[in-house]
Amino acid sequence: MIDRDKATESPAAANFAALSPISFLTRTAAVYADLPAVIYGAEQRTWAETAARCHRLASALRGAGLNRKETVSIIADNIPASIEACFGIPMAGGVINAINTRLDAEAVAFILDHAETKIFLVDRRYSDLADEAIKNAGREMLVIDIEDPTFDELPSSATQTYEDFLKSGSGDTISPSELDEGDPIALNYTSGTTGDPKGVVLHHRGAYLNAIGNALSWQMPHFPVYLWSLPLFHCNGWCFPWTIALQGGVNVCVRGVEAEMLLCLINEHQVTHLCGAPIVVRMLVDAAAATEKSSEKLRVAVMTAGAAPPAALLQVAQETGFDITHTYGLTEVYGPCAVNAWRPEWNALSVERQAELKARQGVGYPMVEEMVVMNPETMQPAPQDGETLGEVMFRGNLVMSEYFKNPEATDKALAGGYFHSGDLAVCHPDGYLEIRDRSKDIIISGGENISSIEVEGVLYKHPAVSGAAVVAAPHEKWGETPHAFIETVPGKDANAEEIIAFCRERLAHFKCPTRVSIQVLPKTATGKIQKFELRALAKADFAENPGRS
Repeated sequence: MIDRDKATESPAAANFAALSPISFLTRTAAVYADLPAVIYGAEQRTWAETAARCHRLASALRGAGLNRKETVSIIADNIPASIEACFGIPMAGGVINAINTRLDAEAVAFILDHAETKIFLVDRRYSDLADEAIKNAGREMLVIDIEDPTFDELPSSATQTYEDFLKSGSGDTISPSELDEGDPIALNYTSGTTGDPKGVVLHHRGAYLNAIGNALSWQMPHFPVYLWSLPLFHCNGWCFPWTIALQGGVNVCVRGVEAEMLLCLINEHQVTHLCGAPIVVRMLVDAAAATEKSSEKLRVAVMTAGAAPPAALLQVAQETGFDITHTYGLTEVYGPCAVNAWRPEWNALSVERQAELKARQGVGYPMVEEMVVMNPETMQPAPQDGETLGEVMFRGNLVMSEYFKNPEATDKALAGGYFHSGDLAVCHPDGYLEIRDRSKDIIISGGENISSIEVEGVLYKHPAVSGAAVVAAPHEKWGETPHAFIETVPGKDANAEEIIAFCRERLAHFKCPTRVSIQVLPKTATGKIQKFELRALAKADFAENPGRS
């Protein structure tokens, strides 16, 4: 008979190891040492070579005085050094702080100061931005220049190049016994559109689990060829640096998101997987249609997040060779952690019905303990009727540790034992969630709630509309009404009256836009439409033309 009391007393070293995505690199570098890991132009490295560089980076960081839980910031495009930072920094016990390359110097300075940056890795392309930000931050830090012969200006504040810095390191890395899986692995800052951005602290355990969740939910096989069309500064590339290491895949690095270039890389390297916002899907489809090269051999799995592409785009994307998986997540939950898990029987449905189903945010990743639509006041689950609005909440290992140095915001976000996303959704009878709006984006017109996402879904059905965003506009009678901003398909025209009439044929009239603006939509670096800018435009338009509705 087993003595159960004694069985639980076995040494921790024998039956416990801290979960960290660093282990994926260790295994893949040993098992698939000679397989390609990184491609960047003419530059190629194997997994053994990549692991060796990551080890040297970790050693160099420790040699430069980096202590456990201290921050290493990096501002860079999707280049090999950015991939190496995802492993080398946490190996050294440090915290990755990948900075949005589209921020201005003032915002970067705030992050450097708030994050208490100890070491700053700077892609030479952003040397001017980094120099100004460092000056404004007013703190001492070691600055490393990630050299690139394409760009002449190196940061004036840099004391050495990245390659020389690596040479200062050895193969020594942090001892596994020093690593706690609850230690921070990344510090990611939110957009800060309504004030200073908040620093989201993520830990090793969550990164490990969500990286596995990516592979499982996307049914990603071993040895994928992954194109870095998604910025690595966005939720650590949605945890995909670690997922690709887990699966022994290839990281095809690239600067920027230019459709023709991405399409060339897809064909040249036989890319199997990529991620991006729906706008990236649109760009790739349009580029494929414009090229003279045959696209019959294209078979690319595309993970997109946010609003699903419209039905017409889904159909042409499928015909072009892009198989789209719709996911959902936030920075506070490690990027995507919910998936529209596709059911085989849906393949027999019409394209229109498939698009409706694909628009749902779906169900939690396998590693998500709980994703639920709750009444935020009663903290009780909303009925699964597809109609009752509630707030999407998460619980489990894929929830952030905290907002860095912001206990008040942390307590509010994690109140009641759940992370409050701020997204409003319904839960369908089959358990699939469908987001109807951000709480701040709900339009209240004459006491009626209007989902901007519902109105946008109708606008996307118009053949001339390639992009759509709906925000609240002031209204003298109803308080506020929908103002639609649309971007048209090249070569196709539409006017405000036509768009409004199109909506009135498909929506209750109180939900229809009363104002329509046709323009290029402002977007973030990840392709998300910046509604805060559109809200300002809507208010200005009302102020200039209060009687127009």
